[in-house]
Amino acid sequence: MTTIKLSFRNIKKSFKDYAIYFFTLILGVAIFYVFNSIESQTVLLDVTNSTHEVIDLMTNMLSGASVFVAFILGFLIIYASRFLIKRRNKEFGIYMLLGMSKRKISMILFFETILIGIISLAVGLGLGVLLSQLMSMLVANMFEADMTKYEFIFSSQACIKTIIYFGIMYVIVMLFNTVNIGKCKLIDLIQTNKKSEKVKMKNPMLCTIVFIISAIALGYAYYMVTGGINETIKPPEDIFKPIVIGAVSTFFIFWSLSGLILKIVTSMKNLYVKGLNTFTFRQLSSKINTTVFSMTIISLMLFVTICVLSSALSLKNSMTANLDELAPADIQLEKRVLNEDWLDQGYNEEQIKNSKLSIREILEKFDFNIDSYLEESVEYNLYQTEELTFGDTLGDNWETIKNTYTSLIPYNVADDIMTISDYNKVAKFYGNEEYTINEDEYIIVADYDSMIEIRNVALKDNQEITVFGHTLKPKYNECQYGFVEMACNHMNSGIIIVPDDIVDDNYIVYNSIIGNYYTDSLDEQREIQEQIKNLVNNPISLEYNLPSINSKVDISEASIGIGALVTFLGLYLGIVFLIASVAILALKELTESTDNKERYNMLRKLGADEKMINKSLFRQIAIFFMFPLLIAIIHSIFGITFCSYIIETFGNEQLLPSIIMTAIFIVVFYGGYFLITYLSSKNIIKENRNAREY
Repeated sequence: MTTIKLSFRNIKKSFKDYAIYFFTLILGVAIFYVFNSIESQTVLLDVTNSTHEVIDLMTNMLSGASVFVAFILGFLIIYASRFLIKRRNKEFGIYMLLGMSKRKISMILFFETILIGIISLAVGLGLGVLLSQLMSMLVANMFEADMTKYEFIFSSQACIKTIIYFGIMYVIVMLFNTVNIGKCKLIDLIQTNKKSEKVKMKNPMLCTIVFIISAIALGYAYYMVTGGINETIKPPEDIFKPIVIGAVSTFFIFWSLSGLILKIVTSMKNLYVKGLNTFTFRQLSSKINTTVFSMTIISLMLFVTICVLSSALSLKNSMTANLDELAPADIQLEKRVLNEDWLDQGYNEEQIKNSKLSIREILEKFDFNIDSYLEESVEYNLYQTEELTFGDTLGDNWETIKNTYTSLIPYNVADDIMTISDYNKVAKFYGNEEYTINEDEYIIVADYDSMIEIRNVALKDNQEITVFGHTLKPKYNECQYGFVEMACNHMNSGIIIVPDDIVDDNYIVYNSIIGNYYTDSLDEQREIQEQIKNLVNNPISLEYNLPSINSKVDISEASIGIGALVTFLGLYLGIVFLIASVAILALKELTESTDNKERYNMLRKLGADEKMINKSLFRQIAIFFMFPLLIAIIHSIFGITFCSYIIETFGNEQLLPSIIMTAIFIVVFYGGYFLITYLSSKNIIKENRNAREY
């Protein structure tokens, strides 16, 4: 009982020291519960079956991510425990002087860990349950679900999972603490605060050389993912190369700067000898010098946080914004027209013959009149011929373009061709710009930025093409914006628009109908689509190449689902990485403040007032916090550029608002931890002064 009472007393006495530790644990437990309880929160949502499938996929992915998150939080807890034990070395030394065995000290730490675990789990779960109700509303809003059936939800499954995961972490911490106490020596524990940590002056010339080499390597990694992205990177298989180079370079950047900072500052006499700057910069150099690896990990985690949050939020916002623009009609039916080449792929002659019927003709054979369900509609055809491939549209520019852009459509893939009258019908229906061309001209319409950039190289060279025996020249020296297939992202890599008179109907490859329903009721629209899907799934329909369905409702649900999945996964990982980063910085700084109490006390004896000491402390912590964040921000500028290239088909026009939201998010978390760390450190360095006055 004495051991338990002592554990209680120690926690109560050291509560201020444990404040950030407690806060981080509680936040970790709450976040872990919130994201693992999404499955329970979505059970009562009134959504469609397809949306439920997306939600199930999202919860499975979040569950998988939770294993990774548990490793991150486990590392953080062990790291924090290490610092907290170091903080209490003198206390443990006194216990041993009074005759307490190491086993007894280990038992004290054992009960303290259990108490801390119980308190953090209880408070964290309570906070998590409250936050999960807000998450329910966020999920419902994101999936546009009916909230009439909403009720307060407690996820027992998420609760049990959280207790098990964190229970395992605390057991590991207990073992870690026991091993650490067993290795302790009395002399080291008693004199821990009297040991003067020497600031090792690294060779300035060596540091300069390492810094220059690291900066060049880092610049090369930046080039690979931005300026040289099309030349060097074939996403995603080659992306690991710049990541490794960037990570190693970051480590040596910190290593070299830890040796250069003090050297540079000492050479600036006016700055170095002003106020307490001599003390401030030597302390700062010592911190960075002893935490090079930690600073590297923190900077990389912050980099991942910024990129993940910015990209996830941008993707979600872009997909939502794209919906009205890229899915302007209610439904699109598309049917492939087969030719004799399909005999080798298992189709018979009857099926090939039937595929040449129009969509309306095929549906009428099943007594289904699509026009009776549509208020307005437009029909169009797409053509392809081996005479006009992607490579043909590039002409003599192919070799140059191939060497510059490694991620290309294969040279011999046939391009889609469309008559100007058909395209204008679709453009008018969608509300897009209509065009006119002469008998010897063609236009390329596209909305996929990377392919537009590639095609514009040939168009600016006035590249002529030959199609159906006619030679055509480009009307414009660049692609025009346009598309015909509805989607949730920009995916039209290029359609060749030609005069009506030159096409050959024997080369039709797709027959399509786009239309708007006579009804605005989503239930009625889904019922119509279900009837068409039942026709497609009917065994009798195998003799006919029935059309596929692409509707605004389906695109909307898919868009919302993908956006929600990416957003929640990004938030989950981003928040955990951010918390881990700032918590490590905060705990390191608090430990340093504890170790340096005597030094601050010496400054007081030398005549430094509290204002000067607090100013010195503030500068140390501010620079210590800003250093890895600054490197992470520089990394993120190039990382986000690469991410925008990856997600450009969804549109990256929403990237700036997402970056601003991410910045606000980081300022709140990072700034909050910085403020708590400063106030706690200021309180720690005052302890000896108060004790002396007492």
